Amino acid sequence: MSAQTSSPAGAFRTAVVPAAGLGTRFLPTTKAVPKELLPVVDTPGIELVAAEAAEAGAQRLLIVTSPGKDSVAAYFRHDDELVETLEARGKEELAQRVRRAPDLLAVESVYQYEPKGLGHAVAQAGPVLGDDEEAVAVLLPDDLVFPTGVLTRMAQVRAEHGGSVLCAFDVPPEQVSSYGVFDVSDTDDDDVKWVHGMVEKPPADQAPSSYAAAGRYLLDRAIFGALERITPGAGGELQLTDAVAVLIDEGHPVHVVVHRGGRHDLGNPAGYVRAYVDHMLGHPEYGESLRGWLNDRLKE
Repeated sequence: MSAQTSSPAGAFRTAVVPAAGLGTRFLPTTKAVPKELLPVVDTPGIELVAAEAAEAGAQRLLIVTSPGKDSVAAYFRHDDELVETLEARGKEELAQRVRRAPDLLAVESVYQYEPKGLGHAVAQAGPVLGDDEEAVAVLLPDDLVFPTGVLTRMAQVRAEHGGSVLCAFDVPPEQVSSYGVFDVSDTDDDDVKWVHGMVEKPPADQAPSSYAAAGRYLLDRAIFGALERITPGAGGELQLTDAVAVLIDEGHPVHVVVHRGGRHDLGNPAGYVRAYVDHMLGHPEYGESLRGWLNDRLKE
C-alpha cells in the first residue's frame, strides 16, 4: 500500500478485527455460518463492531480470517441487485439497512492460516499497513462495548501520552480471576491509568488492581516488532498481551482507559443471548412486546 498523508497524533486509519476462529462454542451452527455473522436482533455482531470503529475515525476494516470464512468479508460488499429489488417493492428503509454495512468503511481481509493466537492474528496486519500508519486499532468481535465512544477516548489518550492505549473495566473482586488484570498507577484523570504490567486470571487476593482487560486496543506500530520478539506460550500461541509486556519493559508508554459502560460477550451462548435480549428490548418495534413477555415468563 502506498503511503498517504500522516494522521494526526493519536489517530488511526485501520481497525483490525480478528475473525479466524472456528466458533466452537456455537457448533454445529458455525459449520455453515461464521460466529461473527450471527445476528444481534437484525445486525451481525461484526457490523456493530465495524460501526464502532468507523465512528471513532477508522477508514478501513481489516478482517483477519481463515480459509472457508470468506463470507465475513463478503457481508460488507455492496449488493446492488438486492437493494434495487427492495426499493422497487417500496421497502426503502430495509434497502438502507442493507446498504449500511458496505457504506461504513473500506473492508479488506488477510488470512491467518494456522490458529496461533491473538498475537499471531494481529501480526498478519503489519505487512498491509500504510508506511505512515503509526497506530492501529484492534477490536475483538466477541466483545460488544456499550455505549460506543471508548475508542475515540483511547485515541485522545494516545494523542496526550503517546504509546499504546487499551480498554479496561472496573470489575468486582469476585470476578477478577476470570480476566487479565492490569497493574496500574493513577494519572490526573480518574479514568486513565498508567500500565506497569498485567496478570492473567489472578486469585482475587493477589490481583494487582480491579481493572480487567476488554477487547479494545489502540496499539503503537511498535507492537509488530514486539510480536516478532515474543515466544509462543501454551498451545504454541502468540499472546498479544506478551507483546504489550515487551513494549512496557522497553519503556514504551502504555495506558488504559477505564470504560464506565457495559459489555456483552458474544463468544459464548449465554453472553450472546444477553446481548440479543438487551438489543431487542431497545428495539422500537419489538422491545415492548418482548418486555411484557419476559415479565410474564419470569413470573411462571
